[in-house]
Amino acid sequence: MRTKFTLLLAALCVFPLALHADTYKVDLDHSTVGFKVRHLLSWVHGSFRQFEGNFSYDASDPLSWKAEAVVQAASIDTNVPQRDKHLQSKDFFDVENFLNLSFKSTTITDVSGGKAKLHGILKIHGIEKEVVFDLEMLGEVTDPWGNQTASFSATTTINRKDFGLTWNQAVETGQLLVGEEIKIELEITGVKEG
Repeated sequence: MRTKFTLLLAALCVFPLALHADTYKVDLDHSTVGFKVRHLLSWVHGSFRQFEGNFSYDASDPLSWKAEAVVQAASIDTNVPQRDKHLQSKDFFDVENFLNLSFKSTTITDVSGGKAKLHGILKIHGIEKEVVFDLEMLGEVTDPWGNQTASFSATTTINRKDFGLTWNQAVETGQLLVGEEIKIELEITGVKEG
């Protein structure tokens, strides 16, 4: 009986922590969903201009941190309209058939200070794969308009072929035009809801 009481008491002490995690809506004006990929020898940088998402954050309870987002594939922007049109085509994102990219977190590990590993399912081109982001929570602040905000950075590297993005072309030297590894770089600020 004492064991059951102890377990119940422990559960009551732990469970409220998850309830204290605040939900933040991603602020598009102060957030970036970016990436970079090799083009021959140099790096090409790009981003997606249209996305939405939210995350749960409680500085005292890292295991309650969660995040999810949906990105419109057609909003890809590498600052070269012709290249963007190619990336939207069936050679790459095929935006007519695969409108969105998405991410939903599953767990947090390796918590150390404000840093952690954010595990989740990334969906691109209709294919879902588990990925791990290196996460850094940048903190909370109240902006000049009275909104409570929280910000984080997250990075990961994926192989685009894992998501069915296989198009490439060889140049005269034998090198491939587009690299296979994509470095995803997120700078996210959210506004507390409620």
